[in-house]
Amino acid sequence: MNNATTIRTELENLMIQNGYNMAQLARSTQLNPGTVSAILSGNRTLSIDELDRITSVMELPKGHFYERYFEEYLVDFKPNWTRISSILHNSVELDSLDLFKKVVKRFKDKLNYSSSLFGIAEVLFKNGKFEGAALLYEAVAENERNQHSKRLAMCQYRIFLIKQGENQQQNYQAANQFEPYVERLNEMDQLDALKDLANTYRSLRRWYKVEEVVHKLEHKARIQYQIKRQERNEQETLASPNRPLFFYLAYSNLLMAGVFEARGDYKKALQCTYAYADLSWVKETDEQTLYWMNLFKEWAEANTYGNKLLSGDIEILPDYLAYIQNNEDEILPALVNIMDAANRFGLNVDQILQRFESEIHSFIIQQIAVGTYTDNLVLEYIIYLFYELADYYLNQEKYSKAYDFLINCLEKSASTNNKSYIIMCVGLFESSRDMASSEIIAIYQEIIKGVHKNEKKDRSIMFGG
Repeated sequence: MNNATTIRTELENLMIQNGYNMAQLARSTQLNPGTVSAILSGNRTLSIDELDRITSVMELPKGHFYERYFEEYLVDFKPNWTRISSILHNSVELDSLDLFKKVVKRFKDKLNYSSSLFGIAEVLFKNGKFEGAALLYEAVAENERNQHSKRLAMCQYRIFLIKQGENQQQNYQAANQFEPYVERLNEMDQLDALKDLANTYRSLRRWYKVEEVVHKLEHKARIQYQIKRQERNEQETLASPNRPLFFYLAYSNLLMAGVFEARGDYKKALQCTYAYADLSWVKETDEQTLYWMNLFKEWAEANTYGNKLLSGDIEILPDYLAYIQNNEDEILPALVNIMDAANRFGLNVDQILQRFESEIHSFIIQQIAVGTYTDNLVLEYIIYLFYELADYYLNQEKYSKAYDFLINCLEKSASTNNKSYIIMCVGLFESSRDMASSEIIAIYQEIIKGVHKNEKKDRSIMFGG
C-alpha cells in the first residue's frame, strides 16, 4: 500500500474491489449508511471504533491504519479528545508504543490537555500498563513543571513507583527525584508516599534516610489518626489512605526497629518491636484493621526472636527455628539473622543449613515472593544471606561451598547495581583469593569487568555523556 494513500481512498478501493454499493459497505462494516456516506464525502471524521470496523472488513490487523489516522486527523487539525483518548488506549493495548509516544509528544506542551492526559495515565497505571502511564505522567509533569500543583506531585509519585526495579542506583535516584514533592500531595497520599519512600530506602540500607522519612510519617500519621478519632461519629467520611490509619503509626515503629537493628542497638530495636506488637490503643474493629493488626503481631514475634538472637541470646535459637517451621514467610529473614549470628558468635549451624537446604537452593535459582515483603527487600535479604553463607563456609574452610555463595552474591549484587555488597564481596574474595580455583578466579574477574562496564555506563548517563 502507498503510504500517501488516505484512509478514505482505502475505503473507496474496498468498495471497488468487492463491488460494494453504499448500503452493502454499511452492512459489512455494521455502520449506518449515512455515516458511511459522510465519511466518504469528507464531511465526517472517522472515529477509532469506525476505523477498527473498516480494518476488520479489510481483513487487516487492528491498528493497521493508526499511524495514518494520527497523521490525517490528529497532527494538523484541532483534535477531538475522544479520538486522542481512544488511540492512546488502543496503542497501549496493541503494544504500539512508538505511536503512543508520537501522540503524547503532539500534546505534551499543551497545558489545557494536562488534566485529560493525567486521567488516562491513572487508568493505565491502575491496569498495570506502566510504560505507557509513565510516558503520560512525564509529559504532564513537564507541562506543569512551573506549577505548584497536587497533580504534578502525584505524577512524580507515580513515576517513582513505576521506576522501582532491581537496579538499586536507579531506585535511589528515583527516590531522590520524588522526595521533594511529597509535601505537595494531599495529606492521605503523603502517608502512602512516605511509606513507599521508607521501603525503598530500607531496601537500599540507607538507614539515615529511613529514619528521616519515618519521623515525618509518624508525625503526619498521628495527626491524621487523632483527627479521625475526633470525627468518628460524623456521618461523612474523609478521604482515606490505602491502609487503616493505625497502620502508618505501627509501621513507623517497625521501620525504626530496623534502623536500630542495623546500628546494632538491639535494646532499642526490641523497644520499637514491643511498641508495634501492643496495639491495644487501636479501637477500630473493621476487617482490614483486624487483618493488619494480626500481621503486626506476627511480625513482632518474628522480629523479637531475631533481635534477641543477634543481641547474643543463643538460647532462643530452638524456639526461633520452631517458629519459622510454622511460618514459611519468615524463613528467609530468619536465615539471614541466623547466619549473621553464626558468623558473629562463632556458632556451628550446619544442621540448620541442612534442614533448610531446599529453601536456600530455591533462593539461588529464582527470586520467590515472600509474604508481604517487597520484591526489592526480598532480593536484599537473598544477597545478604549469600554473603553471610560465603563468610561462614570460608571460616569453616569449605571453599567450594563458600565460593559458590560468594559468586552468587556478587552476580546478584552486580546485576542489581548493589554497590555496598559488590564492595563487600570483593573484600571477602580478595582476602581468600589464594584458596580459589583458577575457574572461580576467571568467573570473578568476568563479573568485575561487567561491574566496571556498568559503572562507566552509569556515569555516562549521570553526566549526559
